Amino acid sequence: MKAKRTIAIVAAVLIGVFAADSMLFSYRTSNPSAGDALGTVTFYYAAAHKDGKAEVYFDQPQTEACAHSLFPHMGYKPCWYANRKNSVRTIN
Repeated sequence: MKAKRTIAIVAAVLIGVFAADSMLFSYRTSNPSAGDALGTVTFYYAAAHKDGKAEVYFDQPQTEACAHSLFPHMGYKPCWYANRKNSVRTIN
């Protein structure tokens, strides 16, 4: 009985956090004076060689749009997740 109640409480808290994050994101997108809802992350491409080394292409940095939120919204990854990934992405 306690396990079901604990799971229900955890689920309710997670749903509440997601709802609050979604409302804050939609408020930021509709109201420009509330702050930017979207940000950018810069990264570089690299190609892996057969000897295990990688060649990084610094001449054309790429930018990716991200959402200033805890969860993904409108198809954008959260900025904390996009920044956490390595700034050099290996292409195959």
